[in-house]
Amino acid sequence: MNDNVIKFRKKETPKPPRQTPPWMRKALIIAGAIAAFLAAFAYFYLTGDQSGMMGATP
Repeated sequence: MNDNVIKFRKKETPKPPRQTPPWMRKALIIAGAIAAFLAAFAYFYLTGDQSGMMGATP
């Protein structure tokens, strides 16, 4: 019998977007930099490429 009753409800306040804590953001940046250096080291170690850094005489 109450199916035709309109219920007026207060709108829920929207939640603010979650933000990453500053310490976690810094940790992710540092981890990314370390991962980039490790990837570069692994590439040059496995390929043996000197990339003109040493031993290249013109």
